[in-house]
Amino acid sequence: MHVLVTGGAGFIGSHAALRLLDEGHRVTVVDNLVRGHREAATALERLAPDRFRFVECDLLDTDRLAAAAQGCDLAMHFAALAYVGESVDEPLRYYRNNVGGTISLLDALTRASVRRLVFSSTCATYGEPSEEYIPISENCPQHPVNAYGRSKLMCEAVIRDWSLARTRASAPVAFAFLRYFNVAGSDATGRVGEDHRPETHLIPICLEVALGQRPSLTVFGEDWPTPDSTCIRDYVHVEDLISAHVLVAQRLDPDRAEGREFVFNVGTGRGASVREVLDSCRRVTGHAIPAIVGQRRAGDPPRLVGSPEKIRRELGWSAKHVTLDTMVASAWAWRQAHPKGW
Repeated sequence: MHVLVTGGAGFIGSHAALRLLDEGHRVTVVDNLVRGHREAATALERLAPDRFRFVECDLLDTDRLAAAAQGCDLAMHFAALAYVGESVDEPLRYYRNNVGGTISLLDALTRASVRRLVFSSTCATYGEPSEEYIPISENCPQHPVNAYGRSKLMCEAVIRDWSLARTRASAPVAFAFLRYFNVAGSDATGRVGEDHRPETHLIPICLEVALGQRPSLTVFGEDWPTPDSTCIRDYVHVEDLISAHVLVAQRLDPDRAEGREFVFNVGTGRGASVREVLDSCRRVTGHAIPAIVGQRRAGDPPRLVGSPEKIRRELGWSAKHVTLDTMVASAWAWRQAHPKGW
């Protein structure tokens, strides 16, 4: 199989490309390197130079994207801007990149006759559900509260409409939406890892404190209605997330109506509080990781946990890395080997 991976020089996309290469597939990575890293693409190319190709390309460059997609059997779409706060300040940039880029990709896939797509969506499309909807199932109403979540929900709508149009044109396609919250960890053998610039994710920030690159961690509020008074979020190991992408890709079949559309939440189903994450990072690194308490961030809900029951029931998928310490340990190993990132 030949797979087009958009955003394949970023954190999640590079792990997807790695998994596909490990399984013997051909991989074409497309990335504009705004948030991805050329070094990640280089590391992947070293692993399988005969089966890997990197194309530096913006998703809005439809012609070049269509050329890159020629000969591919499947697309995995990870490329997106994904900072919630930034999306509030720069909404047009998010809609242009995420929604416009997805429209361009679908046009390119149509030109290249690629009929299968796995879209890496987000549980941010659900917004801030009330407690009655937690843990969040796929049937939870989708009411995103920021431009990032809205852009991803728009992408889902565009993909569905594209699929309907292709079916009417007697050229059906198959797609899957995978929605998830926080992704953590790194490849077990340290070949690729997590490096965001700027870094906004809790676990990498804790590790930067442990490495002496930050003085402390800021905990945004300790007066939440949760057992330890800090916010609770859903975490999934990046290798588990990619295994879900690969598994659902195998089920896509545009020639069978029942194989044309899948929607799944991906996670462990176990929420972890900020305090629990901090304690795990302290255990794994052996560092005190000083923490200071700041004000609550506007719009932060106290608890967001997704339910993976549907993907477990229908595809037999479940997370293998279910403890925070396992997630943190793999991330810590990569950061120790790459203290400055890529």
